[in-house]
Amino acid sequence: MSVVLSTLPLSGAERADYWHRVVSDTFVPLDVSLHEREPSVGTIAIDRLGPLQISVVEAGPQTVTRERRLISRGGGEYMTVTLHHRGTARLTQDGRQALVRPGTFTCSDAGRPYTREQPDDFRFTAFRVPKQGLGVSEGDLRAVTGTVFGSDGTAGLVAGYLSRLAARPADFDPYTGRQLAQTAADLLTVLVRERQGRLNPHASETARGMLARVKEYILRHLAEPDLSPERIAAAHHMSVRYLHKLFRAEDATVGRWIHRERLERCRRDLSRPSGTAPSVSAVAQRWGFVNPSHFSRAFRAAYGMSPREWQSGVRQA
Repeated sequence: MSVVLSTLPLSGAERADYWHRVVSDTFVPLDVSLHEREPSVGTIAIDRLGPLQISVVEAGPQTVTRERRLISRGGGEYMTVTLHHRGTARLTQDGRQALVRPGTFTCSDAGRPYTREQPDDFRFTAFRVPKQGLGVSEGDLRAVTGTVFGSDGTAGLVAGYLSRLAARPADFDPYTGRQLAQTAADLLTVLVRERQGRLNPHASETARGMLARVKEYILRHLAEPDLSPERIAAAHHMSVRYLHKLFRAEDATVGRWIHRERLERCRRDLSRPSGTAPSVSAVAQRWGFVNPSHFSRAFRAAYGMSPREWQSGVRQA
C-alpha cells in the first residue's frame, strides 16, 4: 500500500517547510526552492519493490538542488530515474542539460551535484535505484546523467518496464518484487553499457532494441530450468539463428549469457547475511540449476571456490 504525503491540510505558510522536509526524506538531502508566493499543494505517493523505491510526485513550480554539502549528508549511493508525465523540466548534471517533456525520462546520480528546475506544475514518477545493484562504475554512470531519453530502442524498453512496475506495485509479493527490481536494474545496466559503446556499435537500432527486449524476457524467466534458445526465439517470433546473431555483440552465446546471469544471481543470494541467506541447494534451484553437482562445478569455475566456501567467506568477512 502506498504511503501518501501531502501539503493539502497545511496553510500556505506551512507548506514550504514541510515540502522541503518530505522531499529530502523521500529521496536524498536536497535544497528545494518554491517559485510561488502561495505554494501549490504537493503530493508524494511512495511504494517499494525490494530495494527499488517508486515515488509519484505532483506539485507546483520549484527547483531542487543537490550540492556537495548535501552529498556529504548521505544518499550518494542512489541513482534516480524520473519518468516525466506533466509539465517541463531542465536537469543539469555533469556539464550537460536535459530539457524534459512528458513522455521522456532522465537519470540523475545522487553522488554528484545536480539541479532539476520545474518551471510549471508537474507530475513525474521517480525510481530511486541503489547503484550497487547496477554492476557499473561511477564513471560509467556519467554516460546517462544530464541526458534526456525518449521511447526508442533500449530507452523505450526501460521506460515501458518501469511504467508497468509503477502501475501496480502492490500486486507483487516481496520475493517477486525483489526479482522485478533486479530486472529493472539489469535493464538500466544495459542502457548504461549501450551509451558507453559497449554494445556492438555496428548493430542497427532495431537489433539493439530487439536484443534488449530478448534480455528482458530472459531475465524475467531466468529461474525456469526449461529456458532455452528455442523457447526464447519462439517467444520473439524469430529464428534461433537470428537469436544467436544478436548475441554476438555480447561475446557469448545465448546459453552462456543465461548461465552467467544465473551464476551472478546465485552469488548475490549466497552473499546475504547469515540470518537471511538461503541454503546452497535452495539458491541453485531458485535460479534454474537442477543438478547440484553441476551447479557446484560451474560456480567454482566462475568464482574460484565452491558455493559453500563463498558463503562461508562472506559470513566471516
